[in-house]
Amino acid sequence: MKQNKRNLLIISWILVFLWMVLIFYLSSQPSVESNNLSKKTTKAIIKIVENKDVKNKNIYIDKKVIHLNDIVRDYAHFFLYLILSILLCNALFLSNKKILYISILSILISLLYSITDEIHQIFVPGRGSQIQDVLIDVSGAFLGAIIYILFINIFKKVKTFYIHKIL
Repeated sequence: MKQNKRNLLIISWILVFLWMVLIFYLSSQPSVESNNLSKKTTKAIIKIVENKDVKNKNIYIDKKVIHLNDIVRDYAHFFLYLILSILLCNALFLSNKKILYISILSILISLLYSITDEIHQIFVPGRGSQIQDVLIDVSGAFLGAIIYILFINIFKKVKTFYIHKIL
C-alpha cells in the first residue's frame, strides 16, 4: 500500500511539473503566435456558443473575435492557474500536509510562478509583463484551492457516510 501512495505522489508532482512546462511553453510563444492561437480558440468558442445562421458568417465571426479575444486570453490565464493550483493542492495533500496549509502554499507557489512567468515574457518577442495577468492568475489559483478543499471535504463526508452505513 505504501508503494501505491508513493507512486501516486510521484505522479502528482510530475503532473504539476508538466503543467508548469505547459504554462512556460505557452508564454514562450511570440505575440503573433500567441495571438493567433487565442484567436483560433475564440473562433471555436463563438462557433460553438453562437450556432447561428448568419449570412456572412466569417465576417460576423471575425468581428466577434476582435471583441472577445482579450476576454478569452484572460480566461486562459485564469484556467491555467486554476488547474495548477488544484494539481499543487493534490500533490501537497498526498505529501501529508494539512488542508489549510496546502491551500495557502498552492496559492503562494502559483503566485510566485505567475510572477516569474511575467518576468520571462519580457524577453519574448512582442510580449510584455502585466500585473493584471498576475492578478488573474492568482484569482484562478485561489478558486482552484477552494475547489480542491471542497472536493476533499465532500469526499471525506461521503467516505464517512459509507463507512457508517456498512458498519
